[in-house]
Amino acid sequence: MSSYFTDLAQQYIDGKWRPGTGSWDIIDFNPYDGEKLASITIATVDEIDEAYRAAARAQKEWAETNAYARRAIFEKALRLVEEREQEIADVIIAELGGTRLKAAFELHLVKEFLRESVTLVLRPEGRIIPSPVDGKENRLYRVPVGVVGVISPFNFPFLLSVKSVAPALAVGNAVVLKPHQNTPIAGGTLVAKLFEDAGLPAGLLNVVVTDVAEIGDAFLEHPVPRVISFTGSDKVGRHVATVCASHFKRSVLELGGNSAIVVLDDADVDYAVDAAVFSRYVHQGQVCMAANRVLVDRSLADEFTEKFVAKVRGLKVGDPRDPETVIGPVINSQQAESLTSVVQQALAEGATALLHGTAEGNLVRPSVLTGLPADSALLRQEVFGPVAFLVPFDGEEEALRLVNDTPYGLSGAVHTGSTERGVAFAKQVDSGMFHVNDGTIHDEPIVPFGGEKHSGVGRLNGETTLESFTTTKWISVQHGRSRFPF
Repeated sequence: MSSYFTDLAQQYIDGKWRPGTGSWDIIDFNPYDGEKLASITIATVDEIDEAYRAAARAQKEWAETNAYARRAIFEKALRLVEEREQEIADVIIAELGGTRLKAAFELHLVKEFLRESVTLVLRPEGRIIPSPVDGKENRLYRVPVGVVGVISPFNFPFLLSVKSVAPALAVGNAVVLKPHQNTPIAGGTLVAKLFEDAGLPAGLLNVVVTDVAEIGDAFLEHPVPRVISFTGSDKVGRHVATVCASHFKRSVLELGGNSAIVVLDDADVDYAVDAAVFSRYVHQGQVCMAANRVLVDRSLADEFTEKFVAKVRGLKVGDPRDPETVIGPVINSQQAESLTSVVQQALAEGATALLHGTAEGNLVRPSVLTGLPADSALLRQEVFGPVAFLVPFDGEEEALRLVNDTPYGLSGAVHTGSTERGVAFAKQVDSGMFHVNDGTIHDEPIVPFGGEKHSGVGRLNGETTLESFTTTKWISVQHGRSRFPF
């Protein structure tokens, strides 16, 4: 077992590693074999307060630090990830059941986002704009918001923590990070260790491992943070947004999805099958952008279905440490039970199981279902696991209606022999992101990432991250004397 699980099983507040003062522990389990990885005494409301106060104290000096000096820390953090890549991959595999392929994918993106943070340090720029008043100079300053609270999920914990933490720090903020209870190391204290070793001054990044049952809304309601960056379900995201709004805080919400991959009548079937299988089953389907629904033109449905089912049947299920494994465990037993219920509900509603995946502990074998009634709620909700719904359609107009028939609008993809036909289709989809002749799962450091409808509010990555974690301040200078009416 990695030493990270013993060395980092603590809170990290104001540059110090310490136990929480709560009355109970969060137990960190390996979801594949049930091994106890770590035990962390939870943080209380008092520790939340201490973390935010430490962040507020450290932030002002950090914001005034020369940007080139700040940049060196992110360069060092990137080098450390490269040097420790195998150790970090082992943590991802053990703590969240990610396969080796998934761990490599997550680490690749972490490095890309750290490279982007290196450049983001130098990107906040001011402007001087004209005034109708003689002798007046209007200056616009791009300034950090101050302190950012980050709440990260369990599915890509290292990436989705770094994705908010690094840019927020880069543009001059301090951060308090609350990782998911199932991934306190990969999503929390590992990030703190990375930046501590990179030379980040004490207090600028704090990690509190805790539970809502202990702290309630204290993380959101605390007066110090001005922005809360939350990645998770739309149900929790709605609550986060409500609490933030009531306290006049900004919230950046990256929420769930119910993406579709659409195969039009002129698509390359073999290629579309490959894209669809990856889009549904990577990391056991525990991806917000995953293709819950596979929509296929009826003229291609028989051929596509036969090839799709054959490919899914061949996916190796098992130990995520095995490089050949494609489907590892889901995060916990509740998730496994929920997925079993989804399949049972679909069958009770009249669906046909082309593959009926059973659950063995947290290993949930892939299911492929077809014939689900058009009015089924399952077609409109997020299914966070290896269950695919195949839906035939008659023509492009019906495909578009089906794609948009969901409260979510995160990602999606369309396959077609005509690029411009695909772009025209994509423009009509109510989503924040859509891809032509590719999979549904993409994230790039300078392209705005986010959803519409229940899939979120705001964007991250590149310039949109800069806007999320800074604010604009107008300072005017009167060169001469103003004339006042009295």
